[in-house]
Amino acid sequence: MSIRSQLLKGILDGCVLAIIEKESVYGYELSKKLQKVGLEDVSEGTIYPVLLRLQKNKLIIGEMKPSESGPNRKYYSLTPAGKEALETISIEWNQLSVPINALLSKGDEMLESK
Repeated sequence: MSIRSQLLKGILDGCVLAIIEKESVYGYELSKKLQKVGLEDVSEGTIYPVLLRLQKNKLIIGEMKPSESGPNRKYYSLTPAGKEALETISIEWNQLSVPINALLSKGDEMLESK
């Protein structure tokens, strides 16, 4: 597993919850939205197990709706617990990403100043 894959694995739930928070989406649409923001390497084969896990943990709910272009689709939306989880993930991510970005971009300069 590549470093990118390992890093993404830890934050993918948060990315999925963030997209679903904006609007209800179905699996393929979610995959396309992730690709659109630069996460091209997240395959549909990765998305569906994440959706299943989030649904089992009651962070999202799925609802079948008719589609204009084919069979019914399962649209996912956030539950109140999902909104809380997204907020927690966002806070934790910010607490980690800011110092890590500073450390990786400034390196020795940051360590010597303290």
